[in-house]
Amino acid sequence: MPIRALLTHLQSLSLSENTPNPTRVADGPMSAGHRFAMAAIMLSVALASLDTAIANTALPAMAADLHTKPAASVWIINAYQLAMVATLLPLAALGDIVGHRRIYIGGICVFTAASLACALSPTLPWLAGARVVQGLGAAAIMSVNTALIKHLYPPHRLGAGVGLNALVVGVSFAVGPTVASLILSVASWPWLFAVNVPLGVLALSFALPGLPRTPRGTHHFDRVAALLNVITFAALIFALGEAAQRASTSIVLGAAAVTVIFGALLMRREAGHPAPMLPVDLFKLPVFALSAVTAVCSFAAQGLAFVSLPFYFEDVLHRSQVETGFLMTPWPVIVALAAPFAGRLSDRYPPGLLGAIGLAILCGGMAALAMLPPHPSVLDISIRMAICGAGFGFFQSPNLKALMASAPPNRSGGASGIIATSRLIGQATGAALVALSFSIAGRHGPTLALATGAVFAGAASIASGLRLFAPSHRAPVGVAAATVTAKEQ
Repeated sequence: MPIRALLTHLQSLSLSENTPNPTRVADGPMSAGHRFAMAAIMLSVALASLDTAIANTALPAMAADLHTKPAASVWIINAYQLAMVATLLPLAALGDIVGHRRIYIGGICVFTAASLACALSPTLPWLAGARVVQGLGAAAIMSVNTALIKHLYPPHRLGAGVGLNALVVGVSFAVGPTVASLILSVASWPWLFAVNVPLGVLALSFALPGLPRTPRGTHHFDRVAALLNVITFAALIFALGEAAQRASTSIVLGAAAVTVIFGALLMRREAGHPAPMLPVDLFKLPVFALSAVTAVCSFAAQGLAFVSLPFYFEDVLHRSQVETGFLMTPWPVIVALAAPFAGRLSDRYPPGLLGAIGLAILCGGMAALAMLPPHPSVLDISIRMAICGAGFGFFQSPNLKALMASAPPNRSGGASGIIATSRLIGQATGAALVALSFSIAGRHGPTLALATGAVFAGAASIASGLRLFAPSHRAPVGVAAATVTAKEQ
């Protein structure tokens, strides 16, 4: 989205006259505090999302400069993902107790300091350790960002708010390869992390005066449940990565067993808790559960595309890194156009319907990419990428609204954490399936990966459509404040 359009959107937001909460946006001119709040949220979310994908492109250069084997260098990626996925839900739960503002500001500080440590890393272990800390800061940002947006926007404008958030997340992840290629064309890999430092300081300068103070829960923070959660999700991501690399069966099964055992212990620990860290009570809401499944499948489809396509463009079509970046551009550009529009539509039409349509379009676009001719033109590629971007952009905002609107206000942090966790698990699954596709199909690995992505997008479209038939009812014990209306479905 152009800067002028973004500023226009922020200026158009307003304070609701129907609520005593002065931090909500409504019908009058937007205050300076609200502009600062949205600028802080969007900038820091962009940085955290961008760093999920930006290191992939620079991995060969990092491995060569740090004198390490390519297989070992994968931990530059894995360390960030492990830290994010493992700590998202505990930080979201902590945000409900101590306030989302504190978690968010702390996340910006940790992310910025860790980015500097990454840029100065002299060895692989140092860089991997710094990436763990950076992932922790990113998890703090992503765990509560949607909860803060829900607090800023009144219910009838929530679609517009999450649409802007979806735009920033989707575009940031999608343009990762392009940004990395441009930076590497003029500078060395440490600058991929160094650029985060001034931008992080800028985000902090917006956050301190602007972020609202949200209501706090009365329940306590369960440290044992947090530890069980960290082990469960870290083992899950490790198992996915090792399976994709076709590691020994004992390692993969061992990690999977740890995931199951500690996951079961976590659920037993939190049985009957009014606000469980792993919000299984929210999953008793049909709309919430289907929205989470839709998110995992759709982001797996996106991950399959964005990890496999650079290999296809460079290794099969023999395009340069910069050319590859530009070939990837139509997808995020169309997402930027579609996401805000879909967010506004979700305030009027069922998100289940909008998501089903968008994901059906994504399924068709992924299938078209898998069937590219042996020597495609730039136009052939661009049209297919644009179709995928339109479908993905049309689904994301309505799905975010469905997830947040189906959760009660006092569980906003848990719902926000599930949004980020679903996205990261989907992306990690997609990346793992790309590696598996390459090991099975060799040179035709990208085609297999894209076809698999089309299947995931089709499954996501079905899951989204099922929300149209989900019953409307009050949440079970633990989320009794939630009422899911037909309009929210």
